[in-house]
Amino acid sequence: MTTTLEAQDQELRAHKDHPASVRLWLRLLSCTTLVEDTIRQKLRDQFDSSLSRFDLMAQLERHPNGLTMGELTRRIMVSGGNTTAIVDQLENEKLVRRLVAPTDRRSFKVVLTPSGRKSFVQMAKAHEKWVVEMFGDLNATRHKQLHDLLGLLKASIRDSQSPAISKDKP
Repeated sequence: MTTTLEAQDQELRAHKDHPASVRLWLRLLSCTTLVEDTIRQKLRDQFDSSLSRFDLMAQLERHPNGLTMGELTRRIMVSGGNTTAIVDQLENEKLVRRLVAPTDRRSFKVVLTPSGRKSFVQMAKAHEKWVVEMFGDLNATRHKQLHDLLGLLKASIRDSQSPAISKDKP
């Protein structure tokens, strides 16, 4: 039977016979899960909000002229139905509004309202504080080391996904 800790900590599935890369992947997954779970809980407790709502509002804050529903769905990586439900809730709370696109009256963009922008700024400040606290035991040198190593890993993964380029071709 799986305990709650085992269900949340993917790293507990690893053992010494697994390749180092598998153990590393499970550690990264565990760290991501811990951070996301903490942020989800704090958003719920302090702002009666979800991480999906926060992510959607963050995208709109970065794009003051608004985004279409399709753009929002791609950027926050949830289904179109979920995006619509979140936008409907936020619109009912007067945190976003839909604007008809001037070039195509059949489509619209979603924008933050002034109240939505104010609400998001409060959540974003708290979010930043929570992340800083979670990573607080790492000094500046370790932050940089970890950031640099994860950058190398990210580049390596991207390179491994790219089609091989023939060495014969210029």
